[in-house]
Amino acid sequence: MDMHTVVVGTSGTTAQDVIAVARGNARVELSAAAVSALAAAREIVDALAAKPEPVYGVSTGFGALASRHISPELRAQLQRNIVRSHAAGMGPRVEREVVRALMFLRLKTVASGHTGVRPEVAQTMADVLNAGITPVVHEYGSLGCSGDLAPLSHCALTLMGEGDAEGPDGTVRPAGELLAAHGITPVELREKEGLALLNGTDGMLGMLVMALADLRSLYTSADITAALSLEALLGTDKVLAPELHAIRPHPGQGASADNMLRVLAGSGLTGHHQDDAPRVQDAYSVRCAPQVNGAGRDTLAYAATVADRELASSVDNPVVLPDGRVESNGNFHGAPVAYVLDFLAIVAADLGSIAERRTDRLLDKNRSHGLPPFLADDPGVDSGLMIAQYTQAALVSEMKRLAVPASADSIPSSAMQEDHVSMGWSAARKLRTAVDNLARIVAVELYAATRAVELRAAQGLTPAPASLAAIEALRAAGVEGPGPDRFLSPDLAAADAFVRSGKLVAAVEPVTGPLA
Repeated sequence: MDMHTVVVGTSGTTAQDVIAVARGNARVELSAAAVSALAAAREIVDALAAKPEPVYGVSTGFGALASRHISPELRAQLQRNIVRSHAAGMGPRVEREVVRALMFLRLKTVASGHTGVRPEVAQTMADVLNAGITPVVHEYGSLGCSGDLAPLSHCALTLMGEGDAEGPDGTVRPAGELLAAHGITPVELREKEGLALLNGTDGMLGMLVMALADLRSLYTSADITAALSLEALLGTDKVLAPELHAIRPHPGQGASADNMLRVLAGSGLTGHHQDDAPRVQDAYSVRCAPQVNGAGRDTLAYAATVADRELASSVDNPVVLPDGRVESNGNFHGAPVAYVLDFLAIVAADLGSIAERRTDRLLDKNRSHGLPPFLADDPGVDSGLMIAQYTQAALVSEMKRLAVPASADSIPSSAMQEDHVSMGWSAARKLRTAVDNLARIVAVELYAATRAVELRAAQGLTPAPASLAAIEALRAAGVEGPGPDRFLSPDLAAADAFVRSGKLVAAVEPVTGPLA
């Protein structure tokens, strides 16, 4: 099988597959087992549709309108209408990778055989993904309960050949034109299919999966920058000793301490407390970096278990059970996903906060132990990195606002039928902003810490080999630092790109060995 093809079966999917489709444009195929399961479940739905007794989602209205029995001649119109009426999103467009993740995860649930959707509908979903067609989905419209309704509705609208979508060339056109250009026939929805395309946690789950991947990389980068700051501040690496962390055996804490110790191996800057009598211990932001970074790592691990469970789930209402029953349920409620999305925003805010405190310490001549004010080349003539820290502080302040949980809120909808919602989509949207901001915050600390380490080297001290490797890679990537004759504007955007690309980790691992 082509390594760039993801096969969708009946038993869920993996985070790696989500990212491959969302970010790597991997092709999607339905397994033979999935096609068989789809056909079998559809037979059950068709049999129920033929009976006079009303079945929710098959022969009734939806939500607060579920009490109305819909006659057979109106059911196709009912399915079209639910998609059209629910495609009520507003605001800016959602990112392409989010929409692709959302569509792929909805296909994952459809392929489970628990939704009653026909195989040809599932195949059309795969065809749209493979053609690089991305429905236009808007920022606002999901309460995270009864699924990400408006976002999924805009995707379903594209399957029907309606609404707008972005083609593989990045141009937004009517969806019908794009489908025709790629030889894809719009679907004609039948009983239950409109509802089945809308009723899932796919948007918030897709954003959780991608945030976890980004945060894992950022946490490793943050361990490296914390080590660089400790080194530049002439701190002690004794607090990173494995035996200290073994007596408080949080896995993340031990991993972060080990990462920092590896980065500092061979440094001639650490352990200089004896040269500065008033300083018995390093400040908390330096000494407790493994505890804070590590607690964040453990939170990522918990969030990943929730994501894995949701990736193995079939989220729809009603669902087709193996014994032939079609039952209503509440599995569409986004609470499990919403909680961890909010939790990740909290730990990201705290990681940004402690990084900013170390940056501020590097810039303050009263606390930096011999570094020039604001790490300036000529203090007074230039301001050094003074305003770089302002930028970092502004980002940290926003991170604290983003840490306020969305999932603690609920707002009733559907005439009080849907009277408690998760707000998981909102939690996911703000987490994406928090992840972006955290990368910028880590980049500012990296920029300041490498500048400070270079100044220590100019004072005759010997930095750790990993620190020198990081500095060399930073400069090779075009991230300019201050020069001896003039001070360049801080190249923070380039430092941000360097951190996001994974080049920082790649630069030090040949020296340190694999980092956690």
